[in-house]
Amino acid sequence: MRPTTSRTRTAVRALALGGALAATLSLVACSGASDADAGSGGDAESVTVTVGTLRGQPHFYQPFLYEQFAEEGVQFEVITLDTTPALSDALVAGTIDFAISGVTPTISSVAQDRDLKIVASAADGGSGFLGGEGISSVEDLAGKKVGYIQGSAQEVALRYYLEEAGLTDSDLELTTIPVPEMASAYTSGSIDAFFGVEIGVSIAEAAGATEIADPYATPIGRVNIGLVTTGAMIEEQPEVVQKVVDTHAATTEYMADNVDEWLPEMIAEFGGDQDVLESALENFWLRSDLTEEYQGQLEALAGQMQQLGFIDEAPAIEDVVDTTFAPTS
Repeated sequence: MRPTTSRTRTAVRALALGGALAATLSLVACSGASDADAGSGGDAESVTVTVGTLRGQPHFYQPFLYEQFAEEGVQFEVITLDTTPALSDALVAGTIDFAISGVTPTISSVAQDRDLKIVASAADGGSGFLGGEGISSVEDLAGKKVGYIQGSAQEVALRYYLEEAGLTDSDLELTTIPVPEMASAYTSGSIDAFFGVEIGVSIAEAAGATEIADPYATPIGRVNIGLVTTGAMIEEQPEVVQKVVDTHAATTEYMADNVDEWLPEMIAEFGGDQDVLESALENFWLRSDLTEEYQGQLEALAGQMQQLGFIDEAPAIEDVVDTTFAPTS
């Protein structure tokens, strides 16, 4: 059974989470076959899977299209949160079954013995190392104000470059800035440069920022986000995990080849500047596989996180990734 591309969605409704996850969630029930089944008594064998993601980000949009490519017996609900660490919390709390989330917070969670596993990649890239006039090399950052996202893969890459250039924290002014505020901090002159993520990178480039160094020319490469679930889900419902990964792979392939079809839909729902979002997508590589190279980059990221003190000990790659479900070559 494969639902058609036309679908309706129920109205967005808020969910309040208690405990450590005291956040407001937006629940979007993707429909098509789901609503039809519910109206006719439903299918006793059908499973509803909740997937968490971020709102209005093109590289996090896959779950909103899963219903189009759903495997038989699986329906989807999409929950949006504000940050990738919050997605990790929601997985651990059991509020969601899967998440399109950052690999860095996932590694941090695994290092804390939280029961999370990456079961597929989702998108690489999305980073930028940019500066204003007079800044054309890492060495030029001496004495400058530089924005970064604390605890992110981008901070790991930034510190790699600073060390390579012989710069320490005392040589420049490092400023932690939330993702939504990075571009405005740059365009307002509050910072001179930053190592950040899309869509802030494209906004800053449109305002005249130029690349200081290739953000991907480090041992961690382009790794950014993946499809994450829990070890318990893998153990208890491996068939469902396989169906979700297959749906994710089909969706990702569709998105890579049909930006002109789904991007206007995303903008209509969440807003955004189409030119900026199209520019941002040129800085992403949508994927779903778990190649040995990808796993090696995750290992390098975990090692750098340990070296920088983000985590006490880098987890083994087999504790971070389950290669059972996605292609590895």
